[in-house]
Amino acid sequence: MPLDELRALLARHVRPDQSTAIDDVLIAQAEQPEPPAPSTSGTVLALIAQGAKRLALGDRVYEYRAGQYLVASVDLPVTGHYTEVPAIGFGLVLHPRMIAELLLQAAPGDLPPAAGGTPLALAVSNASGDLLDAAIRLLRLLDRPRDIAVLAPMIKREILWRLVTGEQGAAVRQLGLADSSLTHIARAAGWIRDHYTQSFRVEDVAQLSGMSVSAFYRNFQAVTAMSPIQYQKQLRLQQARLLLATHPGDIAAVCYRVGYDSPSQFSREYRRQFGAPPSQDAARLRD
Repeated sequence: MPLDELRALLARHVRPDQSTAIDDVLIAQAEQPEPPAPSTSGTVLALIAQGAKRLALGDRVYEYRAGQYLVASVDLPVTGHYTEVPAIGFGLVLHPRMIAELLLQAAPGDLPPAAGGTPLALAVSNASGDLLDAAIRLLRLLDRPRDIAVLAPMIKREILWRLVTGEQGAAVRQLGLADSSLTHIARAAGWIRDHYTQSFRVEDVAQLSGMSVSAFYRNFQAVTAMSPIQYQKQLRLQQARLLLATHPGDIAAVCYRVGYDSPSQFSREYRRQFGAPPSQDAARLRD
């Protein structure tokens, strides 16, 4: 069975840092259940070979299990955990440039017709036999290192082709189009991520994206499941939690460092996000 071979290949080559000898190919594993943890999604294909994982983005919840994949077409702050363990999965980082090159080489009529509206930033689908086969052949190269330089780029292109012509193809194709609405939102999200400590006006970020304020706000919320200000808040709180893990006694300094002006507001929003005030959560993280 394809999933059996996929699991065996992943288990044989998993590393603590999730990296592999093939650029942009990742292997993630969980042996024990863990509480939901904040992270950023990256732009990635994530294919589960065993177990199940749940991600929360704003008020949306996505769950995918063995034989299913998730596509993240915008780098977003998410909260996730494996709901069934042991779990193991395959990841491939998605680069807009590679998708654009693929789209340029496609013949007219080879791609599905474009759907209306802006696709969601996260989506889950069942993996086709062709996608599973390509992922397995890519991972087999880890047992034949001398073949990686020549064959890995070709198989990665095949995987991308399966994605752009598959059920989530609209989101993946927009990731490769410089003037797509999804690309504009991704650019805005990137700007907020790079300047998350600074206050900003939504009007200014909308102008950066080349959209009217109403169109920008509507598209941003459709893609990310949150408003631009909520997105910034998620980034601030996630970064604060990382800082508190290493500086547990410096709560006020962490508050100001991530952009808050009011320690009381910081504490209130932190508790709402993580279920405990900063001091208590910092002690738990340290333990």
